[in-house]
Amino acid sequence: MTRPRFLLALLLAPALTGCFASAGSGGPADGAGDGSRLRVALAFPPAENLSPYGADATILSRLGVTEGLTSLDANGAAAPALAASWRRENDRTWLFTLREATFQDGTDVTPAAVAAALTHATEARPAPAALSGVTLTAQAEGATGVRVTTEDPDPVLPLRLSSPGLAVLSPKAYGEKADPVGHATGPFELTGTMGATAATLDRYDDYWGGRAQASGIDVKFIADGTARANALRTDQVDLAEAIPVAQAATLDKGLRKATATTRTTSLLLNTESDVFKDAGLRAAARQAVDTSALAEGVYEGYADTGAGVYGPAVTWAEGKRSEPRGRAAATDPDGARITLATYDNRPELPEAAQVLKQQLEKAGFEVELEVREYSRLESDALAGRFDAFVGARNSLVDTGDPVSVLASDHTCDGSYNLALLCDNDVDKAVKKAQGIADTAQRQDAALAAEARILATDAVVPLVHQRVITGVGPKVAGALLDPYERTLVGVGTRR
Repeated sequence: MTRPRFLLALLLAPALTGCFASAGSGGPADGAGDGSRLRVALAFPPAENLSPYGADATILSRLGVTEGLTSLDANGAAAPALAASWRRENDRTWLFTLREATFQDGTDVTPAAVAAALTHATEARPAPAALSGVTLTAQAEGATGVRVTTEDPDPVLPLRLSSPGLAVLSPKAYGEKADPVGHATGPFELTGTMGATAATLDRYDDYWGGRAQASGIDVKFIADGTARANALRTDQVDLAEAIPVAQAATLDKGLRKATATTRTTSLLLNTESDVFKDAGLRAAARQAVDTSALAEGVYEGYADTGAGVYGPAVTWAEGKRSEPRGRAAATDPDGARITLATYDNRPELPEAAQVLKQQLEKAGFEVELEVREYSRLESDALAGRFDAFVGARNSLVDTGDPVSVLASDHTCDGSYNLALLCDNDVDKAVKKAQGIADTAQRQDAALAAEARILATDAVVPLVHQRVITGVGPKVAGALLDPYERTLVGVGTRR
């Protein structure tokens, strides 16, 4: 299985030669020594013209372009970013104290600018996933304060404000659309884009957190996983995200870094489709799935069998899950025809979907498989144009709060509800969890809501993947983040 893919990688080598030869305005891409530019291959081309509100927000965060008021620490707790500190004034109001910082256009980060940025985020359509089910207002308070008030009590607001989709941009960024080019606060300034193929970033020397060691970043968006691995192998890139497991063995051991993450690959069944609005047929699909065949076969041991919404990096969930209750009895598919869709930016997904196709057909479904690049698939998936969808989702990337992903992905009003699930019991369980401030009790409530979601059989967890990042031999300081929000930072260099 590995040998043919390795030969394909060699055949693809000429196609990538020179990809980075002239990229960037901050000097040659192959410069050596301190201050060299980093060459990075990302798996997901921008799907929304690098909008700071949707899926592209994570691209900006991973490249060190944007920041929010807070960030996530290694334990998943809220940590200072543009806000140096904060306190809760009452159950609906928090006061954030800003640190001294500047935007990349040279203007100061002021309370008025931050309040305006958060207000723009609340008005964005579609709304950022971190604001799913949340209404907030932000106002400047004195010389350094920003007061954020929520319509309902929100005990995890500092976690929510760490979302890449709630990054703070300067007032100059907001016109017909929010433009991050030259208007963010991170250590690297986005200076140019070439559609969905490439981007250039230069070091922002006045970054509040210190001067970055790399002088800039030259980014190529390479959806093909074999091509990304080959680019690293042939020293055309310094960092390559999401190396396919089938390519891992072709890289020297020192070049591949596996990280346990909060990412879960799931089969999502469209509860409004002609077939899967029937809970019995959803149960039949769930029973047809053999997750061990995926973990050991497709993912070659770089994954664990699916246990729930949350991945293995969420250590507090381990051993605390209960069996979902009230599942419907499976009914005979009797040749029911379904369309199963996935995307190829994560190379294991098409192979996983092919295995699922065979398992579902063995159970009595007739399956048509559709594979596209993610940016060409997302709108159709959100509109419910497929009966079933295989996707990999980082359960804590949006807010760091385990309840927020349940609200955005699995409730009636969720902004990323690919299963189009609308279940009163689920909504009640999620709402209950949202109102709990105590960390341990909130986690328990999240697991109770997760069990209710799984009982609908609209979501079938398949595997919890360990993400493989390709790191060149000269690279130091790459940020291998279990939450997949960061990749390049102040100390990343070659």
